[in-house]
Amino acid sequence: MASESTGTGEETDDPIGYFLQDMVYHGKSERTRTEYERVLRRFESFLADPDRNPAGRSVVPADATHRDCMAWVHSLRGTVASSTVAIYAAYLHRFYGYMTQVGVFDSNPMTLVTEEMDESIEKDPTRRDIDVPTMRAFVADVRHPLHHALVGTFLKTGIRVGELCNLDLRDVSLEDSELTNAYDLGGRPQLDARPNSIFVSSSPTVGERHNGEVRSASNKRKRDTVIPVDDELSRLLKSWLAIRPDSVSPADPLFVGTSEGWGERLTPNAVHNIVTTYASEAGWYRSGGGATENVTPHYFRHFFTTHLRDRTGDRGIVKYLRGDVATDIIDTYTHNWGGQVRETYESNIYSIL
Repeated sequence: MASESTGTGEETDDPIGYFLQDMVYHGKSERTRTEYERVLRRFESFLADPDRNPAGRSVVPADATHRDCMAWVHSLRGTVASSTVAIYAAYLHRFYGYMTQVGVFDSNPMTLVTEEMDESIEKDPTRRDIDVPTMRAFVADVRHPLHHALVGTFLKTGIRVGELCNLDLRDVSLEDSELTNAYDLGGRPQLDARPNSIFVSSSPTVGERHNGEVRSASNKRKRDTVIPVDDELSRLLKSWLAIRPDSVSPADPLFVGTSEGWGERLTPNAVHNIVTTYASEAGWYRSGGGATENVTPHYFRHFFTTHLRDRTGDRGIVKYLRGDVATDIIDTYTHNWGGQVRETYESNIYSIL
């Protein structure tokens, strides 16, 4: 097949390129898109090689059968870790699922493959096991007030890097007269009667204007969420705000640059570089290493989820804080936020200082 229909009267000679372009529109980061492209092109090369694929002839992704896909998954075993095999299979499954949904492909051959696989496909692969005292020692080595506040916010809230970058001053409520005199904090109505908390919106989308500023990252959570701020995070944020440069943005971002991009909203790439610099110094990051080895901003979300879930024994609360739960469940916690969310959080959140 030379080209595939896009379902809108168009045709594409490069369905992988089509999928990657749509990832841009959906707000996926450049890093994520690069990783998907690497994996999907590897699959494409496998299909094109008659000596490797089971068809014995060159095949394009639109014509691949579940047997072709399963053969590719099998070819990965022994070359990468089993958790990486699962991740690569998940990427391919999402590619086919999306292209089927938008009408470019007729079916998703990976549906049957994922049911047959021995490996468990998880959103989070098995990751580096770091206990709370070890993480506390790591945080102690982070000296710059901005960097300290970034790492602390990740560890105390479990938010994604894009969500962190999209925080504005109006999203943060802190009971501190010095700060409220200096900054217009907590302007969100969702923070009324919820002092010492952070509002994480589900609205910001890359390329769209939000609070007067076009955003360079999207928030991925399913619903708006209010996350408590404990004494430790409050201290970290106050230390940062004491030196925060005036912002050039009308949205008044919480986190802005202090070197390159002075006063401009931090980008996910900038935050990633900050975190991985410290992780490299701790021996927790290696260029070319995978998610099972490297500590990146997303690792802190995994750390938050694992340790808070183990301490509370309440998966519902953790899902609420992550913004992952359905409407009926999230509404239950929203209506009793102080009694269920704040009390549970403050009773169980770990110390990082």
